[in-house]
Amino acid sequence: MADDKTKRDFRDRDRISADEDYEVRYFAKQHRISPDQVRDLIKEHGNARKTLERRKLRG
Repeated sequence: MADDKTKRDFRDRDRISADEDYEVRYFAKQHRISPDQVRDLIKEHGNARKTLERRKLRG
């Protein structure tokens, strides 16, 4: 199910949805990795933003 972009609050900011291309592209651009690498990180470690940032930094 797609995010409802009219509802903007804190609930969704700590997660990255692999199904939402714009979220994947944004995270990839922020961290200078490819969208495919973001999806691989999500598959391996889950979709918690803090976890993904730590895993990406460890390389």
